[in-house]
Amino acid sequence: MFSTLSLVALGGACGAALRYLAGVTLYRWTGPTDFPIAIISVNVVGSFLMGVFVVVAAHKGLTHLSPLVMTGLLGGFTTFSAFSLETVTLIERGDYGAAGLYVGVSVVLSILGLMLGLFLARGMVA
Repeated sequence: MFSTLSLVALGGACGAALRYLAGVTLYRWTGPTDFPIAIISVNVVGSFLMGVFVVVAAHKGLTHLSPLVMTGLLGGFTTFSAFSLETVTLIERGDYGAAGLYVGVSVVLSILGLMLGLFLARGMVA
């Protein structure tokens, strides 16, 4: 149990650090913006990577890495708690249109990212 918890913690730390770096990088590319593009980006990329990992792990017998990769790394990288906070912030500003767009785009693109990851990974292992 402790070794699994250690893997989750290690993955979570790495995922959180990668999320931070992604946010800094996107901020440098886009400059200041009121729209949470960094959060959308990491959620879509993380969902895509989750889809890829699910397929590859199943086909290569790597499901034992799920605590490290899925719960830790990708759990630390994707940010639905931050997603919720950003949504409420937009609503509290009275920017209901941006809040609705943010929720819709985040959910749809994250699901599509996961589906694309599954599709591409299945094509690679088939």
